[in-house]
Amino acid sequence: MSVNLYNLSPVGHLLIMGALLALGPLTWVWLRHRHQSPGHRVRQLTLLTLFLTFDLVMFGAFTRLTDSGLGCPDWPGCYGHASPVGAGAQIAAEQARLPTGPVTEVKAWIEMLHRYFAMAVGVLILTLAIHAWWPRRLGDPMHQPSKGLATLSLLWVMLQGAFGALTVTMKLFPAIVTLHLLGGLILLVLLTCQAVAQGRLLGLSNPVTVSAALRKGLWAGTALLLVQVVLGGWVSTNYAVLACTQFPMCQDSWWPAMNFSSAFELWRPLGLLRDGQAVPFEALTAIHYTHRLMAYVVLLALGGLAVAMRRQGLRSQARWLKWLLLLQLLSGVSNVVLDWPLFAAVLHTGGAVGLFGELLIRYATGIDRRDWPLFRTVFTADCELDYGEIGQWHGVDAVTEFMQLAHAAAGHTMHRITNRTVELDGDRAAARSYVDGLIMAADNRSGVNAVGFYDDEIVRTPQGWRIARRRFTPVRVTTVGGE
Repeated sequence: MSVNLYNLSPVGHLLIMGALLALGPLTWVWLRHRHQSPGHRVRQLTLLTLFLTFDLVMFGAFTRLTDSGLGCPDWPGCYGHASPVGAGAQIAAEQARLPTGPVTEVKAWIEMLHRYFAMAVGVLILTLAIHAWWPRRLGDPMHQPSKGLATLSLLWVMLQGAFGALTVTMKLFPAIVTLHLLGGLILLVLLTCQAVAQGRLLGLSNPVTVSAALRKGLWAGTALLLVQVVLGGWVSTNYAVLACTQFPMCQDSWWPAMNFSSAFELWRPLGLLRDGQAVPFEALTAIHYTHRLMAYVVLLALGGLAVAMRRQGLRSQARWLKWLLLLQLLSGVSNVVLDWPLFAAVLHTGGAVGLFGELLIRYATGIDRRDWPLFRTVFTADCELDYGEIGQWHGVDAVTEFMQLAHAAAGHTMHRITNRTVELDGDRAAARSYVDGLIMAADNRSGVNAVGFYDDEIVRTPQGWRIARRRFTPVRVTTVGGE
């Protein structure tokens, strides 16, 4: 179904909806703090906006992990409507065409709720910027907040909106999604700085004097943490969590097979390299393991920083830092050893398709290039293949021998494999893909065209994912060419 990626017709309705949602927090702050000065009310609004922005970042992660990022494939609405209700017919048609695809009614609502939430936060940040520039109109000329921070926050949330649009229209481009995640965290920092500045202006907090060495350590720790956040975003956006399901080892090794050049090829589509090849499993392993190794560095550095902070009297801050480090360690390890349950439920798209696609590319390339060592890497040693009337084989040696003989006298061959779906269950997965295979005779003037689908059972091995069981169902087999 063709979709206009940028359809601005529902912008007006969406802006009104964002403003209405923002009225809730604005009214709550006004009623709860109506007896305080406008400066105090603005600070409370800043703190509430900070909290809601944190919730928005978390809901964005939920949107991504439930595979709802393309629940509405256009922007800013849903098939040109302000809500999935108006787009019911288009959503139903797409869901009927691909029931496990990115567009379903539930996913569309999750995606649009994320957009509504983001617009409401944008309205709140706009309100803070208005107060910073025109405090007299709000009755508080004495406590003027920083215009720079408020303006930068407003500009940054607008940039976040642009990244959100690109996330959809560029089909979850990993670099864009990672920048979108990083932008949300930077917005949290900007709002935190606003709240701190407002607190100082109102006399609610005072600057803390620290040594030059600790100040340098704080900056260095912040830089390390920023790098680790970017690496974590890269793991998430490339669906590389399940590349290693052991801790502290990975794939029964302290240094598994990794492809760093492909892993950090930044400007490329989801699941693919710039040359159109699927991202190899070794690259996903490198993405995951780099993040894990960096985590060790960050834990040691920030742990030492917490000790230094405590020695300089920052006991509360040091305690918070240690508890947050422990929380991150436990949550990170659980993502690995528990197979990231939420992610596993939605692995049928994105990175999972990329992993399975890499297997299929090896399969097709191995046949078409007569690269039989490459072909053997597709299957487990004891694989079972059922091609109906064509034949049945047990073991990778048997199926490789048959393919060699079947294609020895052939001319050009071309295997196109599409429409991949994957359902993950721990270390096993069920997959279906559609194949259009063309096998020409030696003179390349005639041949056979076979169309059908594969039902595969895939298992995780120390060497990566392999096909353990395959059933081929032919739909049409015809001859082509000839005189």
